[in-house]
Amino acid sequence: MQNTLKSAVTFAGIALHSGRKVKLVVRPAAPNHGIWFRRTDIQLGDTMIPALWDSVTDTTLCTRLENAAGVTVSTVEHLMAALAGCGIHNALVEIDGPEVPILDGSSAPFVRAFLARGVQAQAVPVRALEILRPVEITVGNAKARLEPASRPEIAFRIEFDDAAIGTQEKSLVMSNGSFVRDLCDSRTFCRNADVEAMRARGLALGGTTENAVVVDGDRILTPGGLRHADEPVRHKMLDALGDLALTGAPILGRYVGLRAGHGVTNRLLHALFADPTAYRMVTCDARLDALLPGSGISRVEIPAVA
Repeated sequence: MQNTLKSAVTFAGIALHSGRKVKLVVRPAAPNHGIWFRRTDIQLGDTMIPALWDSVTDTTLCTRLENAAGVTVSTVEHLMAALAGCGIHNALVEIDGPEVPILDGSSAPFVRAFLARGVQAQAVPVRALEILRPVEITVGNAKARLEPASRPEIAFRIEFDDAAIGTQEKSLVMSNGSFVRDLCDSRTFCRNADVEAMRARGLALGGTTENAVVVDGDRILTPGGLRHADEPVRHKMLDALGDLALTGAPILGRYVGLRAGHGVTNRLLHALFADPTAYRMVTCDARLDALLPGSGISRVEIPAVA
């Protein structure tokens, strides 16, 4: 069955790139509504932005959505991952600025609030996107692939020169609350030199070691160090789930990423939907419902480190 929140949840925090304070409210929505953003700071024109793959207009450092009127909202991936990972299919996200707050750099604050408020089942079946044959995209040395699988799976490999990160790889079945247990608390990460370069360009003004894992060679500069030894690759998997959620439906298939980022994943979705023979929409019964992200989760499964 489709799910929504039992009641609205409010968040307030700093936007990563602008450094501006932002208020965000996630509200319940009717069946088949999907996920939409509404810019409450804009009074005239179309302020509704669909959380869909073909609304993505920029993937530099984060994922930005834009409607036909040119109204945007960016850094949506952590919130989208939390909604998908908690099995929330319908929600209206009201936001008073152009960027979702970074909070602690992970999805855990969203997940914790959603599960505390409660998820409400709706008497309408979920429609899932089943991958029928492999689709792959290569951009430089990065690759992303969707291939058939009987359940949602994500596999990822990253390779960085920085000794604090190095080469990491991980594979997870995303059923049975795996996102909540294994991924939701993993924070965004960056090099200290990149932070300094971005600030010189007027970006990452809200970025601190409190909301990101900052590395410098073989050192972790963030107080307290890593939440997991492989936190960086876990965060890339978190990002991938959030970007894949822009299909507008849970995916029954396996995503494989190699050095992939937001742009590569979005290009993969464009390639997928350009080939109607590569997928089909299926109506989920109880067996398939049990395989989807968000099935069977509880608040006690949120990692204690978050």
